Amino acid sequence: MPPRSVVICVDHAYVSGGQSKVAIESAIGLKAAGVRVIFFAACGPVDERLAASGVETISLGQHDILGNPSRLEAARQGIWNSKAATTLAGILDSLPGEGAVVHVHGWAKALSPSIAKPIRASGLPAVYTMHEYFLSCPNGGFFNYPKNEVCPLKPMSLACWTTNCDSRNYTFKLWRNARMFVAEHVAHLAQTFSDIVLLSDLQQSVLAATLPPGAIIHRVTNPVEAEPLGHKEDPTRGDFLFVGRLSAEKGAVLFAEAAQRAGVTPVFVGDGPIAEELRERFPKARLLGWRSPAEAREAMRAARALVFPSLWYEGQPLTVFESLALGTPVIVSGLCAGREPVTHGINGLWFKSGNVESLASAIRELRNDAVVASMSNKAYDAYWTAPPTLARHVAETLAVYDEMLARRAS
Repeated sequence: MPPRSVVICVDHAYVSGGQSKVAIESAIGLKAAGVRVIFFAACGPVDERLAASGVETISLGQHDILGNPSRLEAARQGIWNSKAATTLAGILDSLPGEGAVVHVHGWAKALSPSIAKPIRASGLPAVYTMHEYFLSCPNGGFFNYPKNEVCPLKPMSLACWTTNCDSRNYTFKLWRNARMFVAEHVAHLAQTFSDIVLLSDLQQSVLAATLPPGAIIHRVTNPVEAEPLGHKEDPTRGDFLFVGRLSAEKGAVLFAEAAQRAGVTPVFVGDGPIAEELRERFPKARLLGWRSPAEAREAMRAARALVFPSLWYEGQPLTVFESLALGTPVIVSGLCAGREPVTHGINGLWFKSGNVESLASAIRELRNDAVVASMSNKAYDAYWTAPPTLARHVAETLAVYDEMLARRAS
């Protein structure tokens, strides 16, 4: 049974990161495929493409947790967003009993665990896309920020409660654990979803012990925005480039240190909490600041290589795919799922996560013009053999919905 309507839930109605970007583009693609799409978000402004494509959008106009000027209100809303629950209940009550699906892309930045209550009450089949790990881990990343390393602790264990792994402070960590307790024992959030969408092999291995029992696991490829521009005229030109949020877990400092060892100038496109630290510690680094998506892609096309040094379990980093689509080889951490489209020595290089000398060695290898030229052409050719387009994403998503509805009908 093909879906007649889908309610997409996510924290932001605008592109605030990869999670909301995928949710918005998926909504537009599903609408074009003939599905009625209701896009429900806590925070605006609303991406103008949603209205232009005919997607019904409901935004509560709220602040997200970090953007709320009232810390008390942010703490309350983050644990239980009553307005989100009430509004979503009204949306779901208005839908027909058959042919409707709820698809949650994110809840931890504004919607809160409260959305589980109306979803369960509706009785509609619900699916969750694991863009991050908040369904299993209190801080969403299985990552110890003060130590800059992956966290091996069992989520919500005594060791988890007594360990300060948060990027801000221990008080915030305790608040996150309290929210997780509410999600697990009050909202029963994870059990709300009969189906879970994973994005990579890495996620499957990381989450093996924490996924909801009985949940049906699917794989859906995120859509990547790219154009077939052909091979680069001169792939040996350009810089070693970082594109993304300038934060500890993204490995920006590691890249700067490795570039310094390898004798190259690191170039950064993006902004974030450690931007000033990078400027102070690495005065030769070039920090270009935030750029529009089109400008970021232009920088990747012009780069010699993209460096993706993430220290945490990235689920399916779009930047890696965009770079390969542009014919730019990628040097990627072997810890994150960005390694999966990169064949070591063919269209890029893996390096040992967190190891500055391993990354420096990879940068030195790609200073070789012949190596870079070969990898550039192979990166482009391999990507465009089976590109992760929006059409492919929509087809795979609809297949998930069809299976969910068929199970319910039987």
